[in-house]
Amino acid sequence: MAGSSHGHTPAAWTGVIIAFIGFCVSGAFMVMANPLGFWAGMVVVVLGGVVGMAMRAAGLGQPKGTHPTHDVASAES
Repeated sequence: MAGSSHGHTPAAWTGVIIAFIGFCVSGAFMVMANPLGFWAGMVVVVLGGVVGMAMRAAGLGQPKGTHPTHDVASAES
């Protein structure tokens, strides 16, 4: 696993940070018993996934086939 950049890309970091903010918003509104705010936070969570995938499609994610498990799987077949 040395040298692996799994998840250490701008796309991954951005998607996770946005999703984390959404979870925090949802959690706060859940404690305040505000369903509309909770669902707004969940929309932000989904938005984090969409932004991460869009950034990956734009070339800011890890290229396909560069993860170490791909090498192991191709060597076994």
